[in-house]
Amino acid sequence: MGGVSGLIYSSVPVIVFVIANAIFGLTVGIWSALASAVAITVARVVRKEPLQPAISGFFGVAIAAFIAFRTGEAKGFFLFGIWASVIYGSVLIVSVVARWPLAGVIWNVLNGTGQAWRRDKKSRQAFDIATLALAAVFAARFVVQRWLYEEDYTGWLAFAKIAMGFPLYGLALLVVVWAVRKSDKRLKALEADREPEPDDAEIEARLRAKYAGQPPASQA
Repeated sequence: MGGVSGLIYSSVPVIVFVIANAIFGLTVGIWSALASAVAITVARVVRKEPLQPAISGFFGVAIAAFIAFRTGEAKGFFLFGIWASVIYGSVLIVSVVARWPLAGVIWNVLNGTGQAWRRDKKSRQAFDIATLALAAVFAARFVVQRWLYEEDYTGWLAFAKIAMGFPLYGLALLVVVWAVRKSDKRLKALEADREPEPDDAEIEARLRAKYAGQPPASQA
């Protein structure tokens, strides 16, 4: 929800943590990551950018830092994100099974376009595909980052977290854009084909207009 700037901001604490941890150790790495998250939050407030992504990002960094502190290992900083991928991916898959694909739900709620897309089978199927594409991103992130976590590759964990964010999200969002355009095109076509049936008053008015000025049938 934070847009391109949100993706960039989310990468900064990760990079700061890895560099500070490598040079000064875990404690300095944790505090440096937290400080960078606070700085980003303040910067977004000053620039009057949306605050919600900044706040959620700060809490995400705080939780990651707390886990790293409790485990006493730098790789613990990434544990929260690894298991969050499982939760997000599972929710997305369940939404498809329940016939409420989240890609469609979120898009149409944000744009106030109602539930017409769910009544159209092809629109819903397009959003099913988009939702599963997003789920695949989280599944890939979990598989790769979990393996790196088990192998103690902290530096590669940071690289994977960033690299599997921008490119994979970009590909998944292309599928979402395709689904939105397909659904919009379908709904506009269906709306155009849906001729409203005239009521009795409109029928009578049409008949009067049609036969206005013509002699009655008995005089013809």
